[in-house]
This record gives sequence, structure tokens and C-alpha cells, in this order.
Amino acid sequence: MKRAFVHGFLGDTSVWDGIAQPHDILVPLPSTGTSWHDSVAIVANQVVGCDVVIGYSLGARIALGLVATTLLPRVVLISVNPGLATEEERAQRRDADAVWAQRFRTDPLGRVLDAWEQQPLFATQARVDPERLAERRSRRMMLDADAQARSLEVMGLGVMPDYRFAINPERCALVVGADDAKFRAIAKGLPAPLSIIEDSGHDPLLEQPEQLAMVLASIA
Repeated sequence: MKRAFVHGFLGDTSVWDGIAQPHDILVPLPSTGTSWHDSVAIVANQVVGCDVVIGYSLGARIALGLVATTLLPRVVLISVNPGLATEEERAQRRDADAVWAQRFRTDPLGRVLDAWEQQPLFATQARVDPERLAERRSRRMMLDADAQARSLEVMGLGVMPDYRFAINPERCALVVGADDAKFRAIAKGLPAPLSIIEDSGHDPLLEQPEQLAMVLASIA
């Protein structure tokens, strides 16, 4: 089976270390897309011929865009939001993402990362081994801050279509951390098989990579 992996916001392909296999394709999020659909098209060109695309968070949303708009056979969506239902919600999210984008462009990167990582969604990461957290932080400090700002503007939830219509049990599988209350509730409301990663919050790649690898091996 030919698998491709797409990381999330503030990530890079190394987040799949210990999860992906050597023959798998690791796809970086596009930094040159000018719109949501353009970004999906860039990734689509990199996964031609793949049997399944596995995405985390923003990468899962891009993967869902692939299954909604191309002939990609199947996706595994880790910690996915399938899209906001109303234009009012999307406008509110665009406003919020614009604030973060401005911070990425003007504030020291370390300060912005501190604020981002202190959001309640990531509270469970306090349980992660400090060395592993330090390694993740070191990689993030090497990111291009302007590219992260553009990612929020071009690939944020505020510009993403609502893809709930594309989720079905034949083409989609869901994975979520047991302690990620918000995204577990989202996943339970979607019509696709769901795997739960115990002792994990929003980011099983960081919090429970071995357990995640075993789950993915069984479903993809």
C-alpha cells in the first residue's frame, strides 16, 4: 500500500519519525499556495498514485480536501475539523487567524510559540517527556515565521470549505486522542470509523507516537 503523510501547522515532515515507514511519502505543507484550493492542488500533485493519505490537524483538513475534490481513494484524518458550517463562523475564524498571523510577522518567534503552545487545546502535552518537547520546540524555532503567517491566511479554517459532505465510512477513517474533548466530540459526530488514542490529547504524533503507529498500521 502506498501511503502519504501530511503534517500539521507548525510542523514539518520530521513529526512522522517513528510513525511513517521508510517507503512512505512525507509531504510538506505547501508554502507557495495562494488560496485554499491552490494549496490542496499542490499536495494533490505530490500524492498521485497513493492509496491513502494520512493527515494530522491542518494536514488532515488538506487530506479531507483531497478526498472531496480529487479521485484520491482514501484518507485517515487525525484530529480533524471538517470545516465550519456558516460564513459567520468562518469570518470570526479569519479574524482570529489574522491576529496570530500578525504576531508571527512582528513578534519574536519564541514569544509567539509560547503563546500558541499555552492554548488549552495543548494542555495535555505537559505530560510529554521534556526532551521530546525540547526537540519539538527546537524544530519549530527553525521555521519561517512569515510562512506560518501565510499558512494561517491561506489554509486556515476561515478559508476552508465545509467538507462534512465528503466524510463517509468507505473513504475516511478518523483518529483522535482520548483526552482531546473538543475534537473527540467532533469526530463522534462524523459518519466514519473512529480510533481512539489513549493517554493523548490533540497531538498523538507527539504524545503517543508508538500507539498511533500501531493504530495506523491496522487501518492504513
